[in-house]
Amino acid sequence: MIFGDVPLDQAEGAILAHSMPAVGADGPYRIAKGTVLDADHLRDLAEAGRDHVVVARLGADDIEENAAAAELAQALVPDARAQGLRISGAGAGRVNLYATTPGVAVMDAGAINALNAVHPMITLATVPQYHRCDAGGMVATIKIIAYGVPRAALAQAAGAGRAALRIAPPQYATATLIESRVGGAAMSDKGRAAMAGRLERLGMTLTDRVICDHATDALADAIAKAKGEVVLILTASATSDPEDVAPQALRAAGGDVTAFGMPVDPGNLLFFGQIADKPVIGLPGCARSPALNGADWVLERLVCGLALAQGDISAMGVGGLLKEIPTRPRPRTAAKP
Repeated sequence: MIFGDVPLDQAEGAILAHSMPAVGADGPYRIAKGTVLDADHLRDLAEAGRDHVVVARLGADDIEENAAAAELAQALVPDARAQGLRISGAGAGRVNLYATTPGVAVMDAGAINALNAVHPMITLATVPQYHRCDAGGMVATIKIIAYGVPRAALAQAAGAGRAALRIAPPQYATATLIESRVGGAAMSDKGRAAMAGRLERLGMTLTDRVICDHATDALADAIAKAKGEVVLILTASATSDPEDVAPQALRAAGGDVTAFGMPVDPGNLLFFGQIADKPVIGLPGCARSPALNGADWVLERLVCGLALAQGDISAMGVGGLLKEIPTRPRPRTAAKP
């Protein structure tokens, strides 16, 4: 691409690099950057006192910015329905990708890094890996920074990033929340309301309320009888050991514990596993709040059919210190004297 300042009489057919004031038959106006200049534009620029203008011209091997962005989008999303994505129209060298379903964004980070390394004028920005997306939410944006890019570079970027991202939609429709209590204590609705909100964002609903004593046998019975496709356990007392009441109850019911604890705060005291083909999540106490916590990351990925092992949980530590919230009973900052 050729870029630079040229005399006005040499600018016809070129792309205006910067918005410029002009004077037309109806008075002053501005010519937007990116406009392909014609004879009328040049006359109006001259009328405004311009004799030079900064322009871009595409070379024989270049592709215009909007066409390039659209072509790259098609390579990234060859099957929009299967990938759960919608491609926007192109404008100013930009095309956005939107989720068509709630779910979790899944990306080939290596492929996206390779795409972005091809040419500095060809870029793709995305939400974080495994980010929960709402239907209609933006997942990625393609931006061709210059007014045109070499066709060969675009072809290389398109090949590197082909089908590199998708939305993993929820695989389940219902969940049972089991709440335990100690000594017949009154139950708050706060935890159930917070979990119902999380599930609603994923297109899921809670089954009828289940409350039982905080004891291994009672919890095991509730787990075994749970009607939901996903089982959630919110205990009256924090689960502080792999052999504590709730993990033992899952084992007693015939299930398995896959992982215990996570390097995410809030959310450390979480475990998960399965019984038959049902995911089971032992929720930390912070799940009673709608604020983001480690349980969200586990719930979202399991509900969307993404496998999780202890190694995946251990890798969540970088970025795992979530925003402090004022309602915590034990602030993580030192109290003022």
